[in-house]
Amino acid sequence: MIYLEIATKLVIGLAGLLAVTRLLGKKEMSQVTPFDFIYALVLGGILEEGIYDEKVSIWQILFAICLWGISVYIIEICAQKSDRMKKLLKGHPSLIIRNGELDIKQMKKNHLEIEQVRTMLRKQGVFTLREVRDLYLEPGGDISVKLHTKAGSVTPDMLGLNPGDEAPSILVIEEGQIKEEELRSVKKSKEWLLEGVQKRNYKKIEDILYGEWSETDGFYIQPYPQKNSHIQ
Repeated sequence: MIYLEIATKLVIGLAGLLAVTRLLGKKEMSQVTPFDFIYALVLGGILEEGIYDEKVSIWQILFAICLWGISVYIIEICAQKSDRMKKLLKGHPSLIIRNGELDIKQMKKNHLEIEQVRTMLRKQGVFTLREVRDLYLEPGGDISVKLHTKAGSVTPDMLGLNPGDEAPSILVIEEGQIKEEELRSVKKSKEWLLEGVQKRNYKKIEDILYGEWSETDGFYIQPYPQKNSHIQ
């Protein structure tokens, strides 16, 4: 009888899970918001606790699934009809890079580090921040990237050219700090970095928010906005 009850609970739980999923509509994994993730976790917890607990009856599991599904459905409807509710529950995109400049406030708000931004860009096939005009962090955690026109429109193949491969960019300065390990990986010294920075009219490393270097393109530096308004 115990095994039969567990099997019945599993079947009812699976049916309830499918019903709630269909009720809320189809979504790709990239479209799943933190709210969607939480409701899925809670629903999974309801099934997990109820299936193996003999004190929880089949009807109680069914009631919990129905109540949770209806509650989430009502919230989804309210979010569709109210932009304010939608932003509160679903979140909204954060503009991490605006017109080529990193927004340090938005990064801190979303608990992002520069290397994390670089990692997300590499997954999109972008290996340097100098190519990025705008970068949006979507509510689901993925990113949308708009490149500068010169980086995204004309390719060497269109012009019949055959240029050499570009060297990878190395993060050498992050939020006013020298990345010594990265410097060692390309066999460069702190003295070399300081000399290169000073040639571009930056007196102190602490004034620089972001600095990268590559053998083909050289330095790309962004100072803190309040300390300097131009970008090398």
